[in-house]
Amino acid sequence: MKYPAIPRIVEECKAISPCDLDVRYNEPMADHTSFKVGGPADCWLRHSGEGFPAFAAALIAAARTEVIPVFLLGGGANILVADSGIRGIVLDTGDWAGLNAHKSREAALEFRAGTSLDAAAEIAAGKGLTGLEFLAGMPGSIGGAVWMNARCYGQEIADSLVATDIIDFSGISPKLLSRNLNASEFGYKRSPFQNREILILSATFQLTQGETQQIRSVMETNRRDRENKGHYRFPSAGSAFKNNRCFGKPTGQIIDELGLKGKRFGGAQVAPWHGNIIINTGGATASDIRALMDAIAARVKESTGFDLEPEVLFV
Repeated sequence: MKYPAIPRIVEECKAISPCDLDVRYNEPMADHTSFKVGGPADCWLRHSGEGFPAFAAALIAAARTEVIPVFLLGGGANILVADSGIRGIVLDTGDWAGLNAHKSREAALEFRAGTSLDAAAEIAAGKGLTGLEFLAGMPGSIGGAVWMNARCYGQEIADSLVATDIIDFSGISPKLLSRNLNASEFGYKRSPFQNREILILSATFQLTQGETQQIRSVMETNRRDRENKGHYRFPSAGSAFKNNRCFGKPTGQIIDELGLKGKRFGGAQVAPWHGNIIINTGGATASDIRALMDAIAARVKESTGFDLEPEVLFV
């Protein structure tokens, strides 16, 4: 192992915040991403319990002292992990999930970062609150969605997000911070949290009272639409590239018009039904997917002059 101090750090942090801690060494990241590719993490761990914030702060601080990288994993739905894997520690936030009922009030709901987006939409619907229907059927977690300002069906996270709790570890020691937010701090697939050393712990959404049957009807429509578009047929990360309004048309349409649907590289393929979805047909490697994305971007640049920006994050 490149960082022999990892086991000691993990045990010391566990003593600070006793919990059921799932720790795995040389853990295949293919088991934790929607692409189903990715080499081993030196150390993958998931904390289960109320003490997660204290554990995360201690772990990050200790890792920084030892100069060990820490990768924060959400739902694994928008990343491409290299075939060589991830060095250092992968902190999986998946068990830091659910509704912070004691903090939620009236039409405002606070979700922990590991909450799945579909679960958040269901919880809101169960309370007759509208505003999160666009998340129904979307893979990923609240933390990741806030970080990237996820959007679909003409809505985005920033439309209803009003506050977050984060751990800021850019200073000498980690700090727990709560801050209010407004939509002006966000952009298309961008948030004020990008390019910062932070861990999103929770997010509060200001919603409005609605009619439960109508809310669920919209959610089911969104889920069927995702299914009809083939989002679940094969392992993928959804849209491979961002849309850019300056292009005058969706990225998928541009790729379609260049005859790239169905193009393959190893086990990776441009979905035959959608130009902006790359799928793992079985046995694809991260290198296959990256090479296919690079080839698509080069062809689009050559034919149109447009520079495609990946939506998938390369880890």
